[in-house]
Amino acid sequence: MSRESEADLPGETVLPGALPEALRAELVAFRRDLHMHPELGNQEFRTTAAIKARLEQAGLKPRVLAIGTGLICDIGDWDGVRPMLALRADIDALPIPDTKADCVYRSTVPDRAHACGHDVHTTVVLGAGLVLAELHSKGQLPQAVRLIFQPAEEVLPGGAPDAIESGVLEGVGRIVGVHCDPKVDAGRIGLRHGAITSACDRLEVSLDGAGGHTARPHLTTDLVTAAARVVTDVPALVARRIDARSGLAVTWGRIESGHACNVIPQHAELSGTVRCLDLEAWRHAPDLVHAAIDEIANLYRAKSEINYIRGVPPVVNDPAVTDLLRDAMTARRGSHAIEDTQQSLGGEDFSWYLEHVPGAMARLGVRTPGDRVSRDLHQGDFDADESAITVGVEMFTAAALLDAAND
Repeated sequence: MSRESEADLPGETVLPGALPEALRAELVAFRRDLHMHPELGNQEFRTTAAIKARLEQAGLKPRVLAIGTGLICDIGDWDGVRPMLALRADIDALPIPDTKADCVYRSTVPDRAHACGHDVHTTVVLGAGLVLAELHSKGQLPQAVRLIFQPAEEVLPGGAPDAIESGVLEGVGRIVGVHCDPKVDAGRIGLRHGAITSACDRLEVSLDGAGGHTARPHLTTDLVTAAARVVTDVPALVARRIDARSGLAVTWGRIESGHACNVIPQHAELSGTVRCLDLEAWRHAPDLVHAAIDEIANLYRAKSEINYIRGVPPVVNDPAVTDLLRDAMTARRGSHAIEDTQQSLGGEDFSWYLEHVPGAMARLGVRTPGDRVSRDLHQGDFDADESAITVGVEMFTAAALLDAAND
């Protein structure tokens, strides 16, 4: 079956929604425009306006979120009974420079880049919305679908909680999303039952005590040693107090203390992250980390102040929704276009939606087939093979139609 052709569902049901070539070209142009004009979290005013204008052009009625950026848009009329499938995209960029050379659509904004592929995610959901709107106009969309364009995914704890507070999940029964994966070829997706990303929290610790001369450490709180022991011992203590299969890991990224070689300081600061592969273990992580830090600090008579900042839970894919994406991709591209994917230690605020409704996230392949250059997300040279846009649109439109058929 070619990528442009329609596919058959079990029972010889025709699955409509193939992308016209003109729409493919328009979506590529839309993605490039977003790529050239990246905006940080909660500042996505131009991006929001561009999405809104295109949806309105299609005769739809998008609604900007109460926070001022991001929007939702329903395709079809929700009957108030049957829950909708939501398609979610994140729309913000990263505060890093775009370092791609000889790229006609590189960022025009200094120190701003769509280096995580959110411009692709946005374009995929927009494209799916346009296809579904056309099907609705022909009476071929049996159930309403909601588009969610969410701001501030890159800002802990993410923009999802604000979006949820704005009511984006009202009437939603299941939710799906994609994330670009530069290790998967364009034309393919990666799927996984259960956890597909890690929880990610931020940890900030201050230690204080009586300083003094290094010649008389017994009269001081030996703060540098205390800080060093927190760095080395806390991860080990936490790891021994929870099931190792949870993958709970405390990793430090910053430690600062003192200004002179012969003066024991009065203050030290540490910061790092807490990542966890298991949802239940993530719920207990703050208490475990607090207890371990206090235990070491007390040993050295240091006063500790701990700021444990909740980031995001792990994204735990619901098996049934994951299978919906698998069936959708199989219907459009065939089972050979699907691969199993490993769990990532990166965080993703899509997880907040899954605290309320079942859902699943797929990895969208964006590597040009045959390309052997190693690229990664959150790097200034990140780019995507734009044929992936069509793949994402096809999968989402098929998922919406299959979800309705199986309701």
